[in-house]
Amino acid sequence: MEPQEIREGYLVKKAPRCLIDPQGTVLNSWRAVWVVLSEDAVEYYKKKTDQSPKGMIPLKGATFVSPCQDFSKRMLVFKITTEKKQDHFFQASHVEERELWVKDIKRVITCLQGGRQFARKSTRRSIRLPDKVNLAELYTLMKDQDDGVRERKLEQTNRVFNHCFTGATVVEWLISKGKARNNAEALMLATGLLNEGFLQPAGDQSKEAAESAEQTAFLDDPKALYYFADSGFFCEGYSSDEDELMKDEFRGNIIKQGCLLKQGHRRKNWKVRKFILRDDPAYMHYSDPSKADDPLGSVHLRGAVVTAVEYVPDAKKYDIDGNLFEIITADETHYFLQAATGEERKEWIKAIQTVSKSGK
Repeated sequence: MEPQEIREGYLVKKAPRCLIDPQGTVLNSWRAVWVVLSEDAVEYYKKKTDQSPKGMIPLKGATFVSPCQDFSKRMLVFKITTEKKQDHFFQASHVEERELWVKDIKRVITCLQGGRQFARKSTRRSIRLPDKVNLAELYTLMKDQDDGVRERKLEQTNRVFNHCFTGATVVEWLISKGKARNNAEALMLATGLLNEGFLQPAGDQSKEAAESAEQTAFLDDPKALYYFADSGFFCEGYSSDEDELMKDEFRGNIIKQGCLLKQGHRRKNWKVRKFILRDDPAYMHYSDPSKADDPLGSVHLRGAVVTAVEYVPDAKKYDIDGNLFEIITADETHYFLQAATGEERKEWIKAIQTVSKSGK
């Protein structure tokens, strides 16, 4: 019987060896790949439409680490080590996506160890916290735009930290919402969120505490700054009015994010891009998921029209078919995109339509 497919989607994978071009330059060794998780292995493909995988990672006897802190400039990385001690590193595009992969891969490994069939049951998130604590659910509540931890623009040591908050604010929120009975419990929860990569340290003080060996690495301090791992956080020195205008694009709340295939404007080829959709102002930025989050471009969505399409010129030449949609901006620039599934296409179209009608 064929192994059951449990989860599939785009992830960024690190190549097992450094890639070097003929001139001796070390190339980016991280690549976006299509990943399929089954009941006994992880397979990854260069393209979603490829018939045979580029590689296969057996999960029997494997171990799993998440979050993986081996790469200081990369967040949301997890590591699979096979029974033969081969390490495989994957990076998700946002926290919720990582948690879905982590949950299912851990469960597959556990089922293989016990000789049981894969079944979807809730598991605890951290060995340091009680079973009843679900850090992913707590993180979602903290990010709620109306009732969560409010993101602010804070100045400290000649730097401006955007979309962040203080450690004291987090502790106060946890206690006021009944998630912790006292400061000690709140600090343990916040440290759990920090250790699992949901929260990130922003300033020098919080970074030093996070790197310490203390049991509670999170600081209940109005000077210790933190941010949500998949927020619009950025830090800057004092800048000109022109810089401030450009940064205004990133002010909005993140409505949706994830990887899509995008057609190039000039070469008409298709590449995997990470998209982040924000409201007020209504923008969708896209970047190379294998590199830093510095945008390659942005789509201004105010007044834009988005529709599902069945045909895109030159798409079939690149074996691109199905789940296509088009964005036409107010200045009549056309963007062609492909979602992984029909349901995902519907979700993106609905989210973009909502933002384009209400955003600035």
